[in-house]
Amino acid sequence: MDILEILILGFVQGIAEFLPISSSAHLIIFRDIFGIGSGMSANMNLTFDIALHFGTLLAIGVFFFKDFIKMIQKGFTKGVKDDDGKILWYLVAATIPAAIVGVLFEEAIENVVRSNYVVIAIALAVMGIIIYLADKFSKETKTIKKMTLKDAILVGCSQVFALIPGFSRSGTTIAAGRVLGLDRESAAKFSFFLSAPVVLGAVCLQLIKGTTFSVIAANLGTFILGILVSFVIGLLCIKYLLKYLQKHNFKIFMIYRVVLAAVVLIYIFVR
Repeated sequence: MDILEILILGFVQGIAEFLPISSSAHLIIFRDIFGIGSGMSANMNLTFDIALHFGTLLAIGVFFFKDFIKMIQKGFTKGVKDDDGKILWYLVAATIPAAIVGVLFEEAIENVVRSNYVVIAIALAVMGIIIYLADKFSKETKTIKKMTLKDAILVGCSQVFALIPGFSRSGTTIAAGRVLGLDRESAAKFSFFLSAPVVLGAVCLQLIKGTTFSVIAANLGTFILGILVSFVIGLLCIKYLLKYLQKHNFKIFMIYRVVLAAVVLIYIFVR
């Protein structure tokens, strides 16, 4: 894989991880339809995808560093009695559903769903419409600090759908947050917070596989560059998406997802 391909995939991951457009679907589309990085083995593809996700995980950690430190400190000293402390334990509870399903069905999802373009196209279009309608018809009645444990668990359960490429982890969790009454910025922030343990778990699962370290060692420069690009683009994306959501809705993302779904379906029929 050449430098340009690494830059493109890192850029795509950095943007698509946080925008509600599905990073996994975009990586698959750019690789399989546009041929970006298509020369890599299946194991290299998956490991590189995880590395790019690690870059966006670092972006979350850096951007929300003070928030995470405050949540950890308050969570272990004051527990759920403190607004910041309870968010830590809400994140733990919200992570459990996706973690269980991910561990149990990871192999089936990787072997079947990731290569099914029809499923990806349907997921792109359907989730685009859902997030737009969820935002349009939901009231903004609470901030992230006013969330309940029930809210957190329901948002966490929505992540299960994101295991299917095309649905989008940020898309499903932001939509769930809006349905539950969170304002746009709070729904996005909780979604970003929630991505940290999920992505960290996915990275750890991939690392314990026997061939992962040998793949990384043989392509160290490729992985470092990919991580750096997804990290920098991810930081910028978080910053500007939070600003964008202060004044705008999700209509543009719905349009983009439906158009991309149409492109994928056209590709299926003409290839």
